[in-house]
Amino acid sequence: MGLGDKISNKAEEMSGKAKEKAGEATDNDSLRAEGAGDQASAGAKQAGEHVKDAAKDVKDGFSDK
Repeated sequence: MGLGDKISNKAEEMSGKAKEKAGEATDNDSLRAEGAGDQASAGAKQAGEHVKDAAKDVKDGFSDK
């Protein structure tokens, strides 16, 4: 995973947390749900990037031999 992707995904996650907290504070269910959705999206992207990293590590392990 590239550093830019990590930063972008983390920013999306943090933004989602902020939206969710703001929704809770203002009793705005729509904003709360949007924040939770943003966090889920960021989590899915991070998981996908981790899979790519693991595959690259396996590939690199075979090419080192």
